[in-house]
Amino acid sequence: MQLGYSNARLEAFNNRIKVTIRMAYGFHHVDNLIALIMLRCGGLDIRLPQPTI
Repeated sequence: MQLGYSNARLEAFNNRIKVTIRMAYGFHHVDNLIALIMLRCGGLDIRLPQPTI
């Protein structure tokens, strides 16, 4: 079954989180890492397209 949808948005979001984690290497508290991820990725809309009926 093929819907013709791409998971590019989700992959881009995942990549941005991975890059942010690499940037945050050396943080002493996980709260700082979570705050940095929310700051960098807070405005992203990752909703995938829904098929119309």
